[in-house]
Amino acid sequence: MDKTNREILNLAIPSIVSNITVPLLGLVDLTIVGHIGNENYIGAIAIGSMIFNIMYWILGFLRMGTSGMTSQAYGREAWEDAFRVLLRALTIGVGMGMAFIVCQSVIEWGMVRAMNTPESSLPLVRAYFRIAIWGAPAMLGLYGLTGWFIGMQNTKIPMLIAIVQNIINIFASLLFVFAFGWKIEGVAAGTLIAQWSGFFMALFFVRRGLRNKTFYASATTAQLSLSLFKSTLAHVEAWQRFFVVNRDIFLRTLCLVAVNLFFTSAGGKQGALMLSVNTLLMTMFTLFSYFMDGFAYAGEALSGKLYGAKDKARFLQMVRRLFFFGGVMVVLFTSVYVFGGLDFLRLLTDEEYVVRASIPYLVWVYFIPLAGVAAFIYDGIFIGMTETKGMLVPSAIAMACFFAFYYVAKPSLGNNALWIAFLMFLSFRGILQFFWARKYVFNRF
Repeated sequence: MDKTNREILNLAIPSIVSNITVPLLGLVDLTIVGHIGNENYIGAIAIGSMIFNIMYWILGFLRMGTSGMTSQAYGREAWEDAFRVLLRALTIGVGMGMAFIVCQSVIEWGMVRAMNTPESSLPLVRAYFRIAIWGAPAMLGLYGLTGWFIGMQNTKIPMLIAIVQNIINIFASLLFVFAFGWKIEGVAAGTLIAQWSGFFMALFFVRRGLRNKTFYASATTAQLSLSLFKSTLAHVEAWQRFFVVNRDIFLRTLCLVAVNLFFTSAGGKQGALMLSVNTLLMTMFTLFSYFMDGFAYAGEALSGKLYGAKDKARFLQMVRRLFFFGGVMVVLFTSVYVFGGLDFLRLLTDEEYVVRASIPYLVWVYFIPLAGVAAFIYDGIFIGMTETKGMLVPSAIAMACFFAFYYVAKPSLGNNALWIAFLMFLSFRGILQFFWARKYVFNRF
């Protein structure tokens, strides 16, 4: 195996493992509340988790923007610049988390109503929210730290943190719920402790890792940190670039959130059965995304590093290798879905009538890997290059096409229109990013 393939896999595999651990947190919480009360507890934990998932997903720009700028500094071997990026990310992330805590009453009021929370679950959702919101500074700070580790070509530390967080969450939640009798408050407290544990673990690894860099030779850690922090705050142009990069990613993420939330809402308007069908089938896209995000993270780290080092030949080689691995994922997942799609659905539900209702729409799932692969890879490359407008513009155009097609085709195609529109959204993003890359990215060296 040559150097480029080895670098891609060394970055992608730990990221895939980290991604796979993400749903375990929600699964553990649901399993615990499923044994402490009636359906109101399950509904409350589902709604409470979704509230925070939406909030944190929208703010995912903190991780992506940090990753791109850090990887470029890594390629230039500009270690002070890399540390400054981290300081900016932590300042914004922790600051926004603190703002969430201060404004928690307003956020709670708006999100609870936006989620159409049933009256029977409302007190439980509020109890969960009012504890879990105190983890916002840790979660958003950890976004910046994770992006920084990826930019520094290290995805093993985020993987380790994710695994430890899951272990802490499981044991803390079990202790609080079954030993202390805290019920849903215990689940929220377990999640809170896991979030802060992950944040402090990440800070520990930063402190340990940065000691090896050359800019520590002439100053103590405390002196350097204070000096860099003061100069980082005063560097207006760098802050402007940081906000421009993150603004584009934020708006692009809003496009993705809008499409995904509308997809769920449109399925719900067709009835509970169709909502269940679409939810089950969408898990196949989610599973594919966990693997492709791993290669996207590798693209972030390597494209930024090679761009910072101005090594165009290796950059183009890296792009070709990423698409090779993307092609392998397409063949693998398409084969699994074609030959094992029904078995996978039966693994997710015991309700045979839901499985039968899913069969007419299962064919659209077969095209998800092919339609989505390019967008994942180009997102990683564009993040590393901080070509964030190349993420925003294609996403906005693809979103417009998604809504236009759905509303035109819905009367005649029904739920098929929703799935075709979603496939169009995925494929249009990748196609538009291909042309954008040829015009604006590959000529930047």
